[in-house]
Amino acid sequence: MSTRIATVPPSFLSRALYPKVTVAEYHQMIKDGVFNDSDPIELLEGYLVQKMSHNPPHSAAVRKLNKRLLRLAPPSWEVLCQLPITLADSEPEPDGLLARGDEATFDDHHPLPAEIGIVFEVADTSRYNDRREKGRMYAHAGIPVYWIINVAGRQIEVYTDPDTAANPPAYKTRTDYAPGDAVPLTLDGTAVGTIPVSELLP
Repeated sequence: MSTRIATVPPSFLSRALYPKVTVAEYHQMIKDGVFNDSDPIELLEGYLVQKMSHNPPHSAAVRKLNKRLLRLAPPSWEVLCQLPITLADSEPEPDGLLARGDEATFDDHHPLPAEIGIVFEVADTSRYNDRREKGRMYAHAGIPVYWIINVAGRQIEVYTDPDTAANPPAYKTRTDYAPGDAVPLTLDGTAVGTIPVSELLP
């Protein structure tokens, strides 16, 4: 297991489809039928961006993650998989997250930063995007813990201590866990369980 500082510079504009829009404008576009649930679009820092396609290793890791989160999550936390969260200028759809609440809490809104304890992204071909783009957004939102399940690199990267004032925003600490390690699942600063790295890698 190793620890080092993460840097998160901008990178994703090549995938942007339209000029910048606000979260409210994005919601209105969905309401007006400009996009539907099957469109591979997410809002990243004001830009409508095509989501990356998923290959079998990515899908396998998401399934493994979801099963273990459902097993370990305390009753006061909801497990959500590949569903939107609402940030100040973004609405990404992380591969997994734990948000404070119950099955009715998010009937009228997507999880907000203050409700989110941890977000997860599975990275196979998307490592650069998940480290830079998503890491910058999650740090800017102040989400306390961010995992990247790095399928290609055979490790789990855990980012903590978000620095919202950095330029660009970034997590101060990155800890890498290899096969043979167990990663603590931490909510509100307390470990509620552990997940062996080998159980999440296909």
